[in-house]
Amino acid sequence: MNIAIITGSGGLIGSESVSFFSKKFDKIIGIDNDMRSYFFGPEASTNWNVNRIKETVSNYEHHNIDIRNLEELEKIFNQYGTDVKLIVHTAAQPSHDWAAKEPITDFGVNATGTLHMLELTRKYCSKAVFIFTSTNKVYGDNPNFLPLIETDTRWEIAENHPYFKNGIDEHMSIDHTKHSVFGASKVAADVMAQEYGKYFDMKVGVFRGGCLTGPNHSGAQLHGFLSYLMKCTITGNHYTIFGYKGKQVRDNIHSSDLVSMFWHFYQNPKMGEAYNAGGGRFANCSMIEAIQLCETITGKKLSHTYSEQARSGDHIWYISDLSKFQKDYPEWEYKWNLQDTMVDIYNSMSKAIIV
Repeated sequence: MNIAIITGSGGLIGSESVSFFSKKFDKIIGIDNDMRSYFFGPEASTNWNVNRIKETVSNYEHHNIDIRNLEELEKIFNQYGTDVKLIVHTAAQPSHDWAAKEPITDFGVNATGTLHMLELTRKYCSKAVFIFTSTNKVYGDNPNFLPLIETDTRWEIAENHPYFKNGIDEHMSIDHTKHSVFGASKVAADVMAQEYGKYFDMKVGVFRGGCLTGPNHSGAQLHGFLSYLMKCTITGNHYTIFGYKGKQVRDNIHSSDLVSMFWHFYQNPKMGEAYNAGGGRFANCSMIEAIQLCETITGKKLSHTYSEQARSGDHIWYISDLSKFQKDYPEWEYKWNLQDTMVDIYNSMSKAIIV
């Protein structure tokens, strides 16, 4: 039997992974205890998504387990052993704002939880492919010291800089920088995942995401940029822009395109390799540009205000360079541009939200 274990299975990337890999594997073991509602409140709960998965994916088995609970996790690995061929580890505390409130909880989920998953994989199914969703926050605020230029709607990097063409690559330093507490816990997990691959010769891939987005995102103010922005535009809820004149730039990758990257890695895995994974030059926008796009798609004006206080350690400009991944996996390509992604989010939300 071929089994895939997916943590954070009710979240954006986890649920996309369940949908995709349920067609490739005999059984999907989903692990999700809805900590997102603890982090961000009831509106961010993933229970709706877990219930949807249970109803629509026949080979899905759900486990309500906290990844900090090594004993409960080990029961699953002990039961299925070498039948487990793939682990997609997406469960995390994803907000650098929230992490500052409870650093111990943040580190426990992000770093210790990841170590639990890696060690159990090594112990029970060491030949399995392990995919870890890291973050561009491992680079801290180093991107803010690049030569940036202000335009009418965005910050942009100087055209003569090596990062202008394709964005930021994996050689940017993760040292001597302010990561945020969240970024630091993800650095710990990121480096440990690489180490398990390189030291123990395990098939581990680390994917440093830009803004990950799509219709299954339970967006909240502290996490889920495009999803929450679209939600506020549709419902009329108020939105606050934090700093940088609303011109801060993010690249955005649709959850489907990211899971496609996972699939290509699974078919030809490396030992502890790290890849930047975002929308790159193909799909990126500033906050101002994203608001304009939401308003165009919905036909509504967003109620918003501006705060001069930027989030501590937040990126002014970040676009991922995917050249390394595309060199290793030349058959992979983007399917979702920014416009199509936003329309996809809008269509999904319009069915779920009663305005």
